[in-house]
Amino acid sequence: MKILTADQTREADAYTILNEPIASIDLMERASEKCFSWLESKYKNAHFSIFCGVGNNGGDGLAIARMLHGNGNEIEVFIVHFSENHSEDFDINLKRLEEIGIHPQILTPDNFQFSLKEKSLIVDAIFGSGLARSIDGFIAGIVKSINSFKNIVVSIDMPSGLFSESNLQNNFDAIIKAHFTLTFQQPKLTQLFPENYQYVGQFIVLDIGLQQEYINSLDSSYYFITKAEVKSTIHNRTKFSHKGSYGHALLIAGSKGKIGASILSSKACLRVGVGLLSVYIPKIGVEIMQSSIPEAMCLIDDSEDFISNCPDVSLFDVLGVGPGLGKAEETAKALKLIIQNSTKPIVLDADAINILSENKTWFSFLPALSILTPHPKEFERLVGNWNNDEERLQLQIETSIKNNVIIVLKGANTSISTPEGKVYFNSTGNPGMATAGSGDVLTGVITGMLAQGYQPYEAAILGVYIHGLAGDFAFDQLGENSLIASDIISNIPKAFQSLK
Repeated sequence: MKILTADQTREADAYTILNEPIASIDLMERASEKCFSWLESKYKNAHFSIFCGVGNNGGDGLAIARMLHGNGNEIEVFIVHFSENHSEDFDINLKRLEEIGIHPQILTPDNFQFSLKEKSLIVDAIFGSGLARSIDGFIAGIVKSINSFKNIVVSIDMPSGLFSESNLQNNFDAIIKAHFTLTFQQPKLTQLFPENYQYVGQFIVLDIGLQQEYINSLDSSYYFITKAEVKSTIHNRTKFSHKGSYGHALLIAGSKGKIGASILSSKACLRVGVGLLSVYIPKIGVEIMQSSIPEAMCLIDDSEDFISNCPDVSLFDVLGVGPGLGKAEETAKALKLIIQNSTKPIVLDADAINILSENKTWFSFLPALSILTPHPKEFERLVGNWNNDEERLQLQIETSIKNNVIIVLKGANTSISTPEGKVYFNSTGNPGMATAGSGDVLTGVITGMLAQGYQPYEAAILGVYIHGLAGDFAFDQLGENSLIASDIISNIPKAFQSLK
């Protein structure tokens, strides 16, 4: 799913109106019905306080208010009257609301005080995704008042005050802090940044039927990974295939006290369907590996406690390096040889990334389209500090382009950058996955996908999505506090089954 700019979204609106064809007011009605349905399903019989601007976002709010009232909900409507220039669709919906006996309270620079019922649910429809300047004046006062209440806040399309693309010049003291954002057609780029979660809350994408053929024609560097796209990418197995058909992966992982990381990564690699798996480990890990994962073959390093040599990597279809590896001097030297001797993309995680961050000239030895899977602190060691998530995203893109690698920056809505400058944001996963070993599982998943013949960017996208989806199934069973990395592995089969 493409992530569009505010201007592109307006163009898609206009194209849909012209070519569906559908009147602008009817498209607004369709979008408002989607919001109403969500509100009604989640907050049945609630009291609603709806704040509307005088543009199209406010028109959405007025239509939602009318629908809620017609469904028997108690409502009160406030119009934030910041201009005499109303949108045409706003005026139509205001008239429709007044015709059923609902007369909004008008908030103006001279009188913008209001009160709310204690448990009233606030609907924010003051400004949408087209806002281009910071909120100030009496509107900022209204925003601060709304934020001072403890009531649930649901924003329509965007939290009022938050820009869709860049907020570097924004006034962060005048942005609605929503618990939920009902956004139209696709998420907006800034809704995916961790620092904006305090404003966006949980976003829900509502398909309002904009013309998909036109959206497909638009240029975008940003994408949101959806189930439909993942399903269309998964390979089907043929009747006469065999283990050799699905690749032979080598995982180089583990050190004294961290053999568990190599076990987790190996189990995950096998669970996603790799045909053959060999694991290169120090001597100390052999017994536990052989007893924990009889399906994996073990190759044994000369060292008792850590990796000190480079195995013959030419024997394998794909290589994953890093989980539990440690940073011993001998391990760093071995990693350099592993990178130099590899001709196919490598998956690098954890201490492999940490060693690379201390030896950045080794980037030039990495095979093209290798996949790095850092968490934010590991990424910081690679590229240096950043001031905000916009800068972090640009550093990620620049690093992928410069070094011809794919970077999987782990976290909520994990971002996957490619050497072409594209970024894919993941749509699966939950806070319960913030647990030791979750990244080791992801390394195994991506390595296993890559071994089966998926292109590197496909392996990264599919791997991240399936890893998150398995985590979501684990969350459903166990909740977020009790979820551990092994639970993610246990739910990989269910993740695949749900995609059939």
